[in-house]
Amino acid sequence: MNFQTAAAVWAAVVLYVAYLGERSGFGGWRFFIALGVAAALFAFEFFLAAPRLQDRFVKSLGNRGGMLAPLVPLFAVLIYCLSVTGNWTMMLAGSAYAVIPALLLASSSGKSPGTWEDYAAVVALWLPVWLEPPYRFLYHIFPYPPPLTHTFTILTALSTGVAAFVLIRRLPGVGYAAEWRRGFAWNFAFNFIAYAAIAIPIGLAIDFLTWHPALPHLRSVPLSGIGSFLLSAAGILLFTAWPEEFLFRGLLQNLLSKTLKSEWAGLIVASVIFGFAHIFHAPVPNWKYVFLATIAGIFYGRAWMKTGSLVPGVLIHALVDILWHVLFH
Repeated sequence: MNFQTAAAVWAAVVLYVAYLGERSGFGGWRFFIALGVAAALFAFEFFLAAPRLQDRFVKSLGNRGGMLAPLVPLFAVLIYCLSVTGNWTMMLAGSAYAVIPALLLASSSGKSPGTWEDYAAVVALWLPVWLEPPYRFLYHIFPYPPPLTHTFTILTALSTGVAAFVLIRRLPGVGYAAEWRRGFAWNFAFNFIAYAAIAIPIGLAIDFLTWHPALPHLRSVPLSGIGSFLLSAAGILLFTAWPEEFLFRGLLQNLLSKTLKSEWAGLIVASVIFGFAHIFHAPVPNWKYVFLATIAGIFYGRAWMKTGSLVPGVLIHALVDILWHVLFH
């Protein structure tokens, strides 16, 4: 991905969200400040996925300049809370979230990956998004507009993670680059087909999945419905698959592989953790989801392990989620 492609995708997403917000009755200064904050966070994490831009940005920051990176999510939280909600408690909580991973990793510079600070930073990124209320405080920072609460939360979490691990820690092997290289197509196809061949029969057998294809009804869906589906698919790709693969493969599996001195051990442990990350989905505890998500993590992680890139695993992850909604209940 080059600058022109990144800019076009970024502008299209932001303009379409602005259009949907206006159609949904949102407007005024609160909405446009909130949209501006979201657009800035999206630009930060998305443009850095362009390999050449990331390289130039890292070089321009130098060895010490990376400490400026957490100012992006920090200022986003401050501007949103001061201008949109006026909630000082959430502003302090969000500010702490934005800077704690960076502070933890600042002392790890030059050390081999796998320090306790590395794992503490991963936990600090993950828990405020994953835990059940009231401990999942990150969602409470961005209550307006309600349709963007989840998007705001993920953008803040991903931007904080990129600032901490890509720009400050400069963790090797994350694979945070939107690029397509030789062998990616084979890895994508193999891991997707292998997972589908395992997960679909098991999912149907344990009543986790119910065959209910929506494809026969697509002819009767109006254009607005198709547009909504495409927006949902883009949302799954950008705000579910990409951040989850960054956390569980680019960070966690990466660190575990180095700590355990085995790529396969890191893959298995990270996949089990990924599976347990789904335990709070209804009905709680959802052991069926844990089991199938663990298997999914093995194939997503294998794609990352074999390619050194998040991209094949992200595409597999997104396609699995999209087809799940299209073909099954």
